[in-house]
Parts: sequence; structure tokens; C-alpha cells
Amino acid sequence: MKNKLRDLKKIKSLLVATNNKGKLLEIKKLLPNTIKFYSPEDFELAEPIENGRTFEDNAIIKARYCAERSKLISLSDDSGLEISALNGKPGIYSARWAGNSKNFNIAIKKVFVELKKKKKLNKNNKARFYCSLAIAWPDGECKTFSGTVSGKISLIPKGNRGFGYDPIFIANGFKKTFGEISADLKDKISHRYKAFSKIKRFFRYGK
Repeated sequence: MKNKLRDLKKIKSLLVATNNKGKLLEIKKLLPNTIKFYSPEDFELAEPIENGRTFEDNAIIKARYCAERSKLISLSDDSGLEISALNGKPGIYSARWAGNSKNFNIAIKKVFVELKKKKKLNKNNKARFYCSLAIAWPDGECKTFSGTVSGKISLIPKGNRGFGYDPIFIANGFKKTFGEISADLKDKISHRYKAFSKIKRFFRYGK
């Protein structure tokens, strides 16, 4: 595995196992622009069933599925929002709360409905974003990296930048939501950036 990770500095092509254009853009910005990126659509790959119990499980499922079928090294991101007052929900079901249409306005409304049910809608609702990255080779080998960013839930959605739950998440030390801050700033503090900071050295320096 160490040798395979070192070899990533020579990689020319990479399949990013997501059809989420927001995630794809963030991932491409965090990796060398010398890599040619592919998506599951380029290989007409359907989404695999994500039946894992953790973010890591689901990231591995997606990365291995794409690597085995495309014969390319594949990188998958499984991430989500964990809200303390909801016992960690939506968690690994973060995308599913948005429904088949992947409409996160629906998911955000559900967050507020669930918080109101528990009478927990207040300005101190602790939450965190969690990201698990999995990189898989066509032979089935896989390695994961993770990152988190802690914060709280905004009382109302703010901002139209980013994607997913960004309009209702305020990172610790900030007053604005991920939906309000610039993409460049988010890229420096996000859960995805923290996970990538553990893997990017293999792509750039082979250490």
C-alpha cells in the first residue's frame, strides 16, 4: 500500500466517484491540475447501493465499485452533517434527506422540522461536518482518510454559495455560514480540505 500511495505522484488519470458537481469541483481544486479527471457518467456507471454503517464504509463501496468497473484509480468522498441535538443525524443519511431529486432545500427544512420536534431549535445547536475519502485501485485495494469541521446550526439558511447543508452551517470561529463565505475560504477550513490535506502529499510529493 505504501508503494501504491507513493505512485500517486505519477498519476495521469483519476475517476472521482461522485455525480455531485459541487463536490467534484471542490475535489478538482484540491488536487494537481495535471490530472485528467473522470466522473461515473463518463463510464455510464450507475450509483452503487450505499449500505455501509459509517462514512468510511460508504466511501469504500463507491471507490471500489468505480475502480473495478472503470479500471482507473478512483477517489470517493462520503460526507455529511452530524447534529448533536439529533443524535448525530442526518449523518450518513445526509444526502438521502434531500430525496431522489437531491434537493437540499428539502433536507434543510427537515433539519428544522426535526429540531423543532425536539424543541432544540436554538442558536447553540452544535454540529459538525464529517468527510471520509477513499482511494481505490482496480485490484480492490483501498485506503481512507478523514477530516471534520465543528460548528453550529444557523437559525435560518443564509447564503447561496456552496452546496448541500452549507447555508445552515457556521464553523467555529466564524459568524457566517458556509453558504455565505467564499469558496476559497471554505476550501481552507472545510472537512473535505482537512481530509485532503492528509492525502494530497501523496499526489504532489510522493512521501
